[in-house]
Amino acid sequence: MRLSTRGRYAVSAMVELTRNVGKRPVTLAEISASQGISLSYLEQLFAPMRRENLVYGVRGPGGGYRLAKSADQITVAQIIMAVDGYVGARTEQDTGQPAASSEEQKQAVWADLSKQVYELLNRITLQQMADGSGEIAAVRGDQAAEGIDETRDREASRTGTEPAHNTWRRTANR
Repeated sequence: MRLSTRGRYAVSAMVELTRNVGKRPVTLAEISASQGISLSYLEQLFAPMRRENLVYGVRGPGGGYRLAKSADQITVAQIIMAVDGYVGARTEQDTGQPAASSEEQKQAVWADLSKQVYELLNRITLQQMADGSGEIAAVRGDQAAEGIDETRDREASRTGTEPAHNTWRRTANR
């Protein structure tokens, strides 16, 4: 599973803002030049982030954008939710009933995986991203693998199949 381009670019742009906290506002043109993201695309990304109160604009000469909250109060999940409207895989709405068909079981697995992706990204703050913090590696490493193992084992018990050990762990720790 990969993050959408919108989500990745939004996080990159927000990291750029974080690195300039306490300085003057940052223009989208500056972010465009430093991140290699088109100006028009950045404008599309910043509109929903403004609506979600993640950033605010400063008008006039020397204007640009600033973070609306402290970087340690903004999570990667919040940024992605603002620009994409969801985190993880899109599935049909959960009815709360036990999965009856193979398709419903697949949707249940994707819903569970999406929840785990959201929970992981909701633990990573913008400040950690900007710092390249070792905390991200800790969150991403063993905790991600454990969550994947739990998901794999739950699916194996649901379907009555033997889990394919280490297959998911290798891809999670790449």
